[in-house]
Amino acid sequence: MSWTAPEVTRIDGPFAGDERAVLLGFLEYHRATLLWKCSGLTGEQLARRAVPPSPLSLLGLIRHIADVELAWFVRRVAGQEVEFHFFDTDPDDDDVEFTRATAETAEHDYGLLVNAIDQARAALADVSLDHTFEHPRLGKMSARWVVMHMIEEYARHNGHADFLREQIDGATGE
Repeated sequence: MSWTAPEVTRIDGPFAGDERAVLLGFLEYHRATLLWKCSGLTGEQLARRAVPPSPLSLLGLIRHIADVELAWFVRRVAGQEVEFHFFDTDPDDDDVEFTRATAETAEHDYGLLVNAIDQARAALADVSLDHTFEHPRLGKMSARWVVMHMIEEYARHNGHADFLREQIDGATGE
């Protein structure tokens, strides 16, 4: 029997509160939206490149976002060493998270994202949004910027996920 992505419940809000609560509420909503777009699909469906010739797939998005969560929150905000699962793993293929997404690794890759989200939450838990760090290319950055960037990153990729999911089984929804 083929693995199927679990059902996900999205929670809106908070609709009022301090800046941190509202920003993290939006981030959590977008995290849940990507997983929701994948819910009920098999590994084969998640790995399907539904918009040829692009290598984009829902599983590719899962793999991509897993490393993005680690890169920004764990590596940059918390300053911890990170071993990426996909980024920089093949010097000849910058898009390995998309080009090598297969049904056989779907359950494992989904778990990598869930784990990366948990690590990202922990990395940010006791950090002020005003916390800064030095990015080697971009200079001084704040945790606030990272949270805003991740909301944008998820929102953009959730738009991709809308189209991919509709092509796979016709499901639509925000």
